[in-house]
Amino acid sequence: MNVARTFNNWRKYRQTVSELGRMSNRELHDLGIDRADILSVAKAASAR
Repeated sequence: MNVARTFNNWRKYRQTVSELGRMSNRELHDLGIDRADILSVAKAASAR
């Protein structure tokens, strides 16, 4: 059970990093996210 949860969290993290990384700086700014914060935002999103 824990392995599946860990894998799903990792997958959610990678998907979030990928989606935010494809956005322009303008789009990120509209969301209130700086490009340097993508990893921390993805980490917070995967912990939910």
